[in-house]
Amino acid sequence: MEKTIDILCAGEILIDCIGQQTNATLAETTSYGRFLGGSPTNVAINAAKLGLRSALVASCGADGLGDFMIESLQKANVITSQLSQKQDTSTSIILVSKSTGTPDFIPYRTADFLIEQEQIPTAFLQQAKIFHTTCFGLSKNPAQTTIIESAQRAAQLGVKTSIDINFSERIWPNREEAKTIIARYLATNPLVKLSEDDCYRYFGETKSESFILDYFHKLGAATICLTKGKDGVVLSDTSYGKITQPALSITDIKDATGAGDAFWTGFLYAQLQQKSFEETLAIAQKLAVLKLQHLGGLPNDVDIVSYLNT
Repeated sequence: MEKTIDILCAGEILIDCIGQQTNATLAETTSYGRFLGGSPTNVAINAAKLGLRSALVASCGADGLGDFMIESLQKANVITSQLSQKQDTSTSIILVSKSTGTPDFIPYRTADFLIEQEQIPTAFLQQAKIFHTTCFGLSKNPAQTTIIESAQRAAQLGVKTSIDINFSERIWPNREEAKTIIARYLATNPLVKLSEDDCYRYFGETKSESFILDYFHKLGAATICLTKGKDGVVLSDTSYGKITQPALSITDIKDATGAGDAFWTGFLYAQLQQKSFEETLAIAQKLAVLKLQHLGGLPNDVDIVSYLNT
C-alpha cells in the first residue's frame, strides 16, 4: 500500500494553559495564555509545518475547546479523521509554568485517554511511515491498550514505531506498571527519545548514561536519543555506535514547553529524509532552539525548512 502519511501520532491532545510570568511557580502565576498542546499533538503540528503529511489519533470533548482543537489542527493541515469528540466528558487541560528550564504542570485529565481501537483501523495504520506516541498517552486505559496493540500491528505491517518516554509520576503514579507497559512498546524496536529529567523520574533516582542506554537497548530499542540539556545530546545505536553532540548556544529563551517535541519532530523529519545520525541530531537541535525562542508552538512566520538547511 502507498505510504500517504509520514507520521501518525497517537496520544494526548490538551489545552496548555501556559503561565505568563517567566520562571514563576504555579502558585505564583496569576495569568495564563491558551495554547493547543499535548506532546503527540505538537509533533503532528510541527511535522505539518515541515511539509510532512501528519495525522493525529486522539480524543477531546464535544465542547468549545474541542472545536478549537479540531479547527486549529485542520488549519495546520493535520489529518483529523481519527480524532474523536466525546459527548459525555470535557476536553483535558493542563496548567503549565512558563519556564526557561523544565516547566512545572498540573493536569486535569478527562477526554484525552478515551482513545478506542476503532480509531486506528489497520487500513489507516498501514498508510503510515512512522507511528509515534508518548508515556502520557500510554498511562491510562483505554488509550493504553489501543496504542500498545496498534504499535504491535504497526511493527507487523513494517511501520516504524517511535516513542517519547516523557515519564512523570504525576501522570502515571504506578512506576512498575509503567515499566511493564513501556517494555511492551519497546519490543517493537521504536526510535526512542528521552531526557535526563525523564530518566530521573522513571527510575526514581539518578542513573548513569551507560546504565540508561543499556537498559533501553536490552528492552528492544536499537536507536536511543538521550537529551541532556546544557550538556547536549547523546545518540546510541546498536549498529552505528554512540554519537555525542554539544548543546547549541541560545540566550533568548522565551518558553521551554514543547522544546522536546520540536527536537523529536526534527529528528523524525531528518530520518524520513534519510539523513545521517549526525545530520539528524543537528536538525533536531536547530528545531528545538527555534521553539525555545518562541512562546507556544513553532512560529508560523518562519520558513522552517529553509531555516533548518542554513
